Amino acid sequence: MVSTDRLAAFAAMSLLLIVIPGPSVLFVIGRALAHGRRAALTTVAGNTLGGYALAAAVALGVGTVVERSVLVFTVLKLAGAAYLVYLGFRAWRERGALRAAFDGGGPERGGRRTFWEGFVVGVSNPKTMVFFAAVLPQFVDREAGHVAAQMLLLGVVFNVIALASDAVWGVAAATARDWFGRSPRRLSLVGGIGGITMIGLGVTVAATGRRD
Repeated sequence: MVSTDRLAAFAAMSLLLIVIPGPSVLFVIGRALAHGRRAALTTVAGNTLGGYALAAAVALGVGTVVERSVLVFTVLKLAGAAYLVYLGFRAWRERGALRAAFDGGGPERGGRRTFWEGFVVGVSNPKTMVFFAAVLPQFVDREAGHVAAQMLLLGVVFNVIALASDAVWGVAAATARDWFGRSPRRLSLVGGIGGITMIGLGVTVAATGRRD
């Protein structure tokens, strides 16, 4: 199985990626501001399941294809980067929309719909997709065997960290809900910072990675 050193290195790299707010975190924050803590945590649960579905897909063979093909890796990386930049520009342009969501949010909400909407965001998150496909296979010890099992274990490590981080974001946003609601400028600032962060992340993803 995966050695302790590899697990620790992967956990550290995962943490560095996760602490940078991406589409999933911004979605959780938006749900927390619009609908409250319960909806935010339900979204986090669905998001985490979606993220692990990506890890499972890599474990079942997608990661091997990406690892062996520079072309596939480059296309995947640039597509993910372009999508992040697109989301960033859209978040920046629509940064005032959080006010409307807050005004129309009503009471706290949860349920299956919220869970599955979180799942869709998690499974389509380009940041996580690129990370799993390009980075996850590099931490597997092929000489130890059970490659798929190792990837699934690493996927668990990543998603446990993501679950804890996203839950903190959701609870913090829900707690600050009233404070944000008193100022449209504060809500606009949230959307603007999120947009700039995603644009920066997209540029970083495009500029880094394999050179072979």
